[in-house]
Amino acid sequence: MTLDLTQPPQMHSPKERRVDMTDVLIHLEDAVLTFTLNRGHKKNAFTQAMYTELADGLRAAQDNPEVRVVIVQGHETFFSAGNDIADFLQAEGFGLDSPVIDFLLTLSSFKKPVIASVCGPAVGIGSSLLLHCDLVVAGDNAAFSLPFVNLGLCPEAASSLLLPQLMGYHRAAQALLLGEPFMAEAALEVGWVNQVVVPSEANVVAKAWALKLAAKPPSAVMQTKALMKAPQALAVKAVVEQEAMVFARMLKEGPAKEAFSAFLEHRKPDFTKHG
Repeated sequence: MTLDLTQPPQMHSPKERRVDMTDVLIHLEDAVLTFTLNRGHKKNAFTQAMYTELADGLRAAQDNPEVRVVIVQGHETFFSAGNDIADFLQAEGFGLDSPVIDFLLTLSSFKKPVIASVCGPAVGIGSSLLLHCDLVVAGDNAAFSLPFVNLGLCPEAASSLLLPQLMGYHRAAQALLLGEPFMAEAALEVGWVNQVVVPSEANVVAKAWALKLAAKPPSAVMQTKALMKAPQALAVKAVVEQEAMVFARMLKEGPAKEAFSAFLEHRKPDFTKHG
């Protein structure tokens, strides 16, 4: 059943940009550009086209002086189920020029503030992309998970670098090696999110933060972000690319093939014959 996603308010300003009937809705109002993940029947699982649309949208926002803040949000009951595996497997190869890597590099180097509003499951890249957002508000139903190992793969989005810094090595190892979900309060405790609220208030809080930021001097906001990001900007880019190369190799190996086959066949994977 397709869920009825909450739509952005109707606007008639010439400054507004809306893309209807797509998997990503884009809405500009009061200098705040909002990306709403809108693929409810697949719990906002990312397709290659969605990565391209988000990356192109961020690049356009970077060059648009009317955009001062960006929000990324989903539905009150789910943020994203991660990669759409069927769509991902249909892509022609995987490498540094893949849409998902383009999106991650564009997001991680984006100069304006990015706020995420997360409710319900945030799986895989649905969690790791948050490492490149500046503020994150979570509904108390948010469940974060990074199940890359369970799919015979390695982390992405520079999470192998950023998670140990954020959570400490042992908690990062628990999140990445076990791949089990952890809830919003645990994410708040380790600094993954800034605030936990009831799901119906998450987007409201994100918009309130965005309006506060939009009212501040843009140059001061962007320079402050740049200074905080600068010490490891090159390292983040390098690790995103390194993870991508390892990821591409592992995609071709037995464990990943078994994991994907099991997922598509709705069965438990058997890794006993794979190293």
